[in-house]
This record gives sequence, C-alpha cells and structure tokens, in this order.
Amino acid sequence: MSAPEDPALLRLADGVLQPGFDGLTAPDWIRRRLADGLGSVLLFGRNFGPPPGGRGQAAALVGQLRAEHPDVLVAVDEEGGDVTRLEWASGSSSPGNLALGTVDDEQLTRAVARSIGRDLAALGIDLDYAPDADVNSDPRNPVIGVRSFGADPALVARHTAAWVRGLQEGGTAACAKHFPGHGDTVVDSHLGLPTVTADLAELERVALPPFRAATAAGARAVMTAHLLLPALDPEHPATVSPRILTGLLRHRLGFDGLVVTDAVEMRAVADRYGHAGAAVRALTAGADLVCLGDRGSADAYDALRTAVARAVRTGDLPEERLAEAAARVAGFARWTRDLRAAARGGTAGGPEREGRPEPGLLAARRALAVARPTGVPPQGGGGPCVAEFRPTPTIAVGTVTAWGLAEPLAALLPGTEVRQVGQEEAEDDPAGTVARLCAAAEGRPLVLVVRNAHRHAWADAAVTALLVRRPDAVVVEFGLPQSPPRGGLHLAPHGAARVCAEAAAEAVAAHLGR
Repeated sequence: MSAPEDPALLRLADGVLQPGFDGLTAPDWIRRRLADGLGSVLLFGRNFGPPPGGRGQAAALVGQLRAEHPDVLVAVDEEGGDVTRLEWASGSSSPGNLALGTVDDEQLTRAVARSIGRDLAALGIDLDYAPDADVNSDPRNPVIGVRSFGADPALVARHTAAWVRGLQEGGTAACAKHFPGHGDTVVDSHLGLPTVTADLAELERVALPPFRAATAAGARAVMTAHLLLPALDPEHPATVSPRILTGLLRHRLGFDGLVVTDAVEMRAVADRYGHAGAAVRALTAGADLVCLGDRGSADAYDALRTAVARAVRTGDLPEERLAEAAARVAGFARWTRDLRAAARGGTAGGPEREGRPEPGLLAARRALAVARPTGVPPQGGGGPCVAEFRPTPTIAVGTVTAWGLAEPLAALLPGTEVRQVGQEEAEDDPAGTVARLCAAAEGRPLVLVVRNAHRHAWADAAVTALLVRRPDAVVVEFGLPQSPPRGGLHLAPHGAARVCAEAAAEAVAAHLGR
C-alpha cells in the first residue's frame, strides 16, 4: 500500500483542478471538497434548469458553492450562439460569433457580449470560457465553424477584442480560446488529435493576432487547444507542450495571466496520456488550471488530485510550478470579484438604448443573408411543411441544445408542420424520404432546414433532390454557408441560436405573404 500523499500538496492540487458535476444542486462530494479548499468549479448545461425557473435555480446553485467556499472561482462555457449552457433549453438569445463577424459592427459585438456578461455576473459566475478566438481557416472544420467570427484574421482579432471588452464591462471575466488556434483543422479534438501544419510565421500571420488582441483588450485568461503543431513541437499537443505554453504563450507573446486547459477527458490528450497524465503534463508545461469537464465524480476527482500530488513527490512536477499555478488561480479569482464590483458600480459601456430590440436579436436580424436564386414564388397555401435535416451535434455544442425553425415559425404561421429527418433515414431510403416529404408538402409551402450541408452529404443530397421537384422551396442554412444559394428563397442566419431562428422565421413569413 502506498503512503498517503502530503496534505499540503493535496491542497495545492485542489487549487489547480476544476471539476464539473451532474445535477441542479451541488453534490455532497463537491461541497466537501469546496470546504477543504477546492478552488474552482465548472458548470455545464446539466447544471441549469429550463425556464421559467432556471435562472433562479442557477443563482441558488452558485450560492450553494459559495456557502462552502466564498472565494471559489465559478466558470461556464457560454459563447452564445450554438454553444450555450445557460439557455440550452430554449436556444441562445445571442447570435454567436459568425453572425457578429458577418455584421462586422464592433460596437454591436461589444453590446452582445456585455449582455452575456451581465447575465452571468447576476448569477455570481466569475469566468466565461469565451470568446472563441479561432480563425476558421478551413470550412470543413467540424468543431469550430460558426463559433468563429470568420476566416479573416484581422476581422477575428477586432471582434475578439470587442467581445472581451463587452463581456468584462458586464462583470464577467473573459477567456480567449483555443490557443494557439483551432481553426485550421478537420479533426474534432473531442474525438481525436488534430494536426496543424503551419509554421511559426504562418501562426503569427493567421492564428495568433486574435489572441494578441484579446490580451491587449484586457483578457487575463487563455484556454489551450488539444492539437499537434509539429513545427513547434512534433511530440506534444499544445496543452502539454512547454514549447507552446511557456515558450510561445508566456515568453513570445508575453502573457502572464491564467492558462486554462481544455477538458482533459477529450480524446486528443486522454487517449495518449490518460486523464491524470494529461493533467500533470499540462501543469508541468505551464498551465495553471486543469479543466476536468462535466462528468465528474468523487472517485475520479480524488484520483486526479492524488496523481498531481504524487507527481510532485516523484519529481515529475516541480512543487514550485504547482504552487505558482495555484497562486495564479487564487489571484485570478480575487480579480474577478473586483471586476464584478466595478461593473456594478460603474457605467462602462452604458445601458442599452431603451425602445430597441435586445442586442442579440438586433444582431441576428442584421446577420441574416437573403437570396432568391430561382425566383420561383411559393406554391400552395396554409401552414408550411418544414423538413429539418438534423445531423448529430458536436460535443462542444451539446446533444440537447435547442435549435431549429419549428417553434418561431409556428408562432408566426399557425398550421406549421415540422418533420425531422436524421442521417439514418435519409441514407437508408433516400428516394422514399424525398417522396414522403413531397407528399406531406402537397399543396403547401415547403421549407428545408439544414445545418452545415457542405459537411453532411446525406442532407445535401436530400435537399438537392427535393429542389428538383419543388424549386419554390425555402432553404434555411443554420450552419456555415458554403453551398451556393438554392431554392425560391435561401436564408443564411450564420448560426443556430434562437434569435437566428427568430430572424429567419420573420423572413420566411414575409416571403410567404403572411
């Protein structure tokens, strides 16, 4: 039997690990660990109840955490747009980065982020893992896409800075991610290890400007990416690479703030090192806070804190590095309290103008791209038939986050009928799927809803076949618009947030003359 670890080292480990947990209230093991000094907790969608009582429940949950540890750093992954935890049940009231980049109004981006910052600060949440500062260089990217402001580094840098300023004016700390850039990949790091072939000069030209802009705008936290950059480190993914975290981020970019890992359960690092190995290597490389994701348990957490303490004893992790990381987390937590107090007491950014739509809906309306490729007027009358082609969502977005046109369109057009089509149905019986949808839409307008059709051949093929028979159909692309506009009306909201769907529904209703 191995000897118990040094209690002082275990307390330091508690200061650098950030677990998540299941449920709408804090489980006993989290409360015990907080009472013993756990420094940080990460909230996910499973910790927020649906409306109308969700926000009150969330505030009560944060209150539970603070009752055990008043200075605990509470974080959440609330990007707005496709990635929302607080509004998972309804869809986000903020349109997301691609919509904001499409509008290209920095003050609007700042206002949207300020609104998110105020919402989170009102719940007592300190740190938001946003904005996504990735330049989406490859449209095939399966995990970034509409989460990015766009493919132009200068535009992404400007809006990253505006988002940071707005969020922190609202009282919530920002965290730019995923360093040194996850945009030029075709592999989802939740599922495998992406490789980026860029050299340092290319990184400086494309991927790094948004991170420089974020820190210049006041961001004091950066999240790492689980990807391999052979030009900088051919062996270690960025999260566990001293050359990237210490050499590039700390020394070359001069960043002295908090470095947070992406979740170490992700297969890009977990398959190579295991959870504990990834955590220890990340801390050794220069990370300060290890994100453990949302599937936490007492046993899993205790195994990780023991592994961190043991790594000090065995010499794999210098004690001074661990102490430095724990001190940086605690100092960052203190700074977030000052940030929230300043937002409460100041007028930075000013209130949104009364009488105008909320900034999220305003942005979504401005981001909506409208085209009429065929000019064929809509056929039929009554409520439309809506066919939603639903791909499997990415882990980053979440499996239960609400999206789609059904609810907002039904509110405007009584009699709307919605049919959801999955990949299995469309691939197993493509002709039958098309025939059934055409029959359902006989004598009625037809609306086809897709999400990243350029990455899902089954959905693209179904839409193409349907448009041969119904060239008047409306096509709504909720993902990254890459295919040429098609149909009697083609709408690109540049994201799948609730407000994006509301803006698209307004345009569909107007097109159908209702």
